[in-house]
Amino acid sequence: MAKQPSKPTLGRLPSIRDRVQDTLSAHRNELISLLSRYVAQGKGILQPHNLIDELDNIPGDEQAKLDLKNGPFGEIVRAAQEAIVLPPFVAIGVRPRPGVWEYVRVNVSELSVEQLSVSEYLSFKEELVDGKSNDNFVLELDFEPFNASFPRPSRSSSIGNGVQFLNRHLSSNMFRNKDSLEPLLDFLRAHKYKGHALMLNDRIHNISKLQAALAKTEDYLSKIPRDTPYSEFEYVLQGMGFERGWGDTAQRVLETMHLLLDILQAPDPSTLETFLGRVPMVFNVVILSPHGFFGQANVLGLPDTGGQVVYILDQVRALENEMLLRIKKQGLDFTPRILIVTRLIPDAKGTTCNQRLERVSGTDHTHILRVPFRSESGTLRKWISRFDVWPYLETYAEDVASEIAAELQGYPDFIIGNYSDGNLVASLLAYKMGVTQCTIAHALEKTKYPDSDLYWKKFDDKYHFSCQFTADLIAMNNADFIITSTYQEIAGTKNTVGQYESHTGFTLPGLYRVVHGIDVFDPKFNIVSPGADMSMYFPYSEKQKRLTSLHGSIEQLLYDTAQSDEYTGSLNDKSKPIIFSMARLDRVKNITGLVECFAKNSKLRELVNLVIVAGYIDVKKSSDREEIAEIEKMHGLMKEYKLNGDFRWIAAQTNRARNGELYRYIADTQGAFVQPAFYEAFGLTVVEAMTCGLPTFATSNGGPAEIIEHGISGFHIDPYHPEQASELLVEFFQKCKKDPSHWKKISEAGLQRIYERYTWKIYSERLMTLAGVYSFWKYVSKLERRETRRYIEMFYILKFRDLAKSVPLAKDDAS
Repeated sequence: MAKQPSKPTLGRLPSIRDRVQDTLSAHRNELISLLSRYVAQGKGILQPHNLIDELDNIPGDEQAKLDLKNGPFGEIVRAAQEAIVLPPFVAIGVRPRPGVWEYVRVNVSELSVEQLSVSEYLSFKEELVDGKSNDNFVLELDFEPFNASFPRPSRSSSIGNGVQFLNRHLSSNMFRNKDSLEPLLDFLRAHKYKGHALMLNDRIHNISKLQAALAKTEDYLSKIPRDTPYSEFEYVLQGMGFERGWGDTAQRVLETMHLLLDILQAPDPSTLETFLGRVPMVFNVVILSPHGFFGQANVLGLPDTGGQVVYILDQVRALENEMLLRIKKQGLDFTPRILIVTRLIPDAKGTTCNQRLERVSGTDHTHILRVPFRSESGTLRKWISRFDVWPYLETYAEDVASEIAAELQGYPDFIIGNYSDGNLVASLLAYKMGVTQCTIAHALEKTKYPDSDLYWKKFDDKYHFSCQFTADLIAMNNADFIITSTYQEIAGTKNTVGQYESHTGFTLPGLYRVVHGIDVFDPKFNIVSPGADMSMYFPYSEKQKRLTSLHGSIEQLLYDTAQSDEYTGSLNDKSKPIIFSMARLDRVKNITGLVECFAKNSKLRELVNLVIVAGYIDVKKSSDREEIAEIEKMHGLMKEYKLNGDFRWIAAQTNRARNGELYRYIADTQGAFVQPAFYEAFGLTVVEAMTCGLPTFATSNGGPAEIIEHGISGFHIDPYHPEQASELLVEFFQKCKKDPSHWKKISEAGLQRIYERYTWKIYSERLMTLAGVYSFWKYVSKLERRETRRYIEMFYILKFRDLAKSVPLAKDDAS
């Protein structure tokens, strides 16, 4: 009788430890050889490329090497993010997929393998700095127990879609358990604004009363014309238990009530999101951005002042329009207010940064509110670096709370923080005021500076990262929701770690160890990408809108033969296309790297001119340490490669209207925009260039890799391989020379990409909906959140305060 095939059994997937152990059995010689090569490099950290290079270079039988590479251990090496070598041990941090980590340690002498916990791995890593420690009582930060009962997705592809997951969770709870509808009723009854009841009044005090009242109102409204204004039936609805906020016409009120009836009968995620997006909740918004020179003119290019200022000014214009539209559709006549809270700088360097209140142009209800930094010695008069602000922020938060209350005659409904300092102040205010908090990091510094956590003591005098990383942890855990511009900001790519993900587990030896800092699967994460201001940035082909009156001054910037503090270098052949870049002049933006890459490629220099808009030309004008080094490097490159004739360096330009026309002028030359940063969290200039129809080449590290589809709507370049980047540019311009339609094809595909994904209209609609959903979630989950808040408060008081006090006060403020 034939043997029946055995049924497949469900088995546990082998752990990383099991796979290493199995490889030791199957490929003993090759694995020992490989691990010995790692150990031979001595004490230190090996990066992914070191690990893979050594795997390629082990001696011995070719087939055995191939089997090792293609087997389970090869997979481990390809998924490894780092290895810690402390002979005879090699410990490997393995990331099988975004957001998921395992740790294993091999003793190469004894050929033993052990799985490590996060804490054990970090403790081992600390030995690189402090040697072996016998201290078993290290402060460990662990947020996981507080979030253990919170729902979260498990697939890496779900990261950044927090609101969709939350809506599914909330609606399924309501579906399974009708008692879960009670908090929705309480939430609607709690709505008031400046003493005005909204949505429901005291006539409705349970779900059955609500359902009956909705049915009765539906019957009444179906008998009157759909366009009847709310004011004409307001008193009838009041008698049934409803207050203003449902809509401005009978049609709109009916739609909103139908949504609620659907939720009460058979809740589903999209209906819940649409309904919560319609509930009037957000009338007063506060946006925090303390550092740098925050103003509307003459500030771009000043230290610590760049994309974040542009982002917020564009954000508030779109947000005010969306708030006004929603308030009108809700049938309300309230006036919204948006306050951008920043630092008042008495020595304002010719900007408006010494004015307390300034209306934002293009808005009616949005103002910049400036509050000074002060200490016991008085008000700080001058600009200070974003790395030096920490000792001022607690007092600043208290002063800001008073100023906001005076300006708004109450508390805001929603607070948005920006960057580490703004997010910390937003956390302190949201905690005090009990309002919904959104965090926008823009850029988390930890990923910009390799090993800045492990070797924080080397960086601390200059950058005070111990304060910054602590502030970041507090803010990201205190926030109700977090907005990022890209997936990569949260969870990186298959091969790179995300900015937030790098805060999952890390150590600051001698200070504390983070075993669970943030979970990238947390449903608080949402990807909401910004756009460009389309009144400033629009396609070069829209001839009737073009600012031709600025062409004279643009041509002077590009071609004037005189040299000055505003421009240097020259372009001899005006018929050549221009490749163009505009950014802050710092190390990470890698502008000098682009100049060097251009300088070394003679074919590229024959085909195109290069124009750079960045920083100061006169080194004496800069007070920023990184910028000074880059200015000196730029002058050195111009001299070394004799760039005069096909290179123009223009100092930072603050006139946005002219900058928009400059992009279009470059497009007229059939040129391209290049963004060469070593890392770029989002890439607003990439969006601006593409919105103007300029073919764009941008870094593959960070946000631009998601904005651009390589070879379709632009091109990715690797800043660590500049020769490949310059060859890609040569190939593009040679192809355009033979076939001019190729340039147009890339230009049009770039524009299409922008209209589908990257506009401020899409952004502001999404942000307002998120504010609604997370305000509801905050309301229904307030009991579970209290423990986290207390833990954060203790960490702030016991750790952050002392770190902030250790940062020296600025000179004009030191006692």
